[in-house]
Amino acid sequence: MSPLDLVLIGNLLVDDLVFEDGTTRMAQPGGALLHAALAAAAWGTRAGCVTIAGSDYPRAALDDLRGRGVALDGLTTLRTPGARVWLLYEDGGRRMLHRAGRPSHAEVSPEPTAVPASWLRAPAVHVAPMPLPRQRALTDALGDGTRLVSVDPCEPITDGSLDAWRAVLARVDVVFASREELRLSGADEHPEAALRALAVGRVRYVLHKRGAAGGVLFDAREGTLTPWSARPAREVDPTGAGDAFAGAFMGALAVGCRVDEALARGAATASVAVEAEGSLALLYVTRAELEARATGGPIRTD
Repeated sequence: MSPLDLVLIGNLLVDDLVFEDGTTRMAQPGGALLHAALAAAAWGTRAGCVTIAGSDYPRAALDDLRGRGVALDGLTTLRTPGARVWLLYEDGGRRMLHRAGRPSHAEVSPEPTAVPASWLRAPAVHVAPMPLPRQRALTDALGDGTRLVSVDPCEPITDGSLDAWRAVLARVDVVFASREELRLSGADEHPEAALRALAVGRVRYVLHKRGAAGGVLFDAREGTLTPWSARPAREVDPTGAGDAFAGAFMGALAVGCRVDEALARGAATASVAVEAEGSLALLYVTRAELEARATGGPIRTD
């Protein structure tokens, strides 16, 4: 196959969703990599997944990834059921609870040695949400400055965990953090100070994802803040929207797009992702449709 533009490292999980209105959807194919990979591939980015799937992970979802051109050479398939999680939506946020009797989050999170050797030549790597020790192992191994590396936290960044997080952040170029993940004191009232606190080592961009409220990007090199607006969308299911944003954004940087173009791609892709259940919208959207959504409104730069 052609050389990859973007390597995605993270989880494929089976999701049981409970929404605030009492609606449930059980045994859904999920995991950050499903949404991030489909998002990147929808823009024509050559993406590959390094991940672990249980024997119960829906085969159709893996076929969908392959059908979109996503390389799965880095997939390890267990002989037993994999991790399964409850996703509980309430009070405008989301909680993830791992189901008892299943492999732990760490057990289904790939190690650095799982990355195919030929993929190490890819210009960009995205480390999706996983336990902090595994994310540190991956950034230690891959964040040597020869490629663009991004990280999306799973464990919250708090005043107490900031020092541990800085050891990871020092080895990456791009940081994504949602409102649930960025919990430094005063982050809601003074987000710029919180974003600056994450800009250590060679970090260039820190992105604060705020769902339907859009978000803000801090450029540590330029010292500037760039807010972005969420694109208009008919929200059906917010699951995976943040991962879709990250996949589209990193895919854009991997192929040489400017950061404003990457933001437009990320916002457009996230808005499409929420318009159908699970990953269905990302599976069927065309690049032309995404480009139309991306140009539907300006990205404001202060």
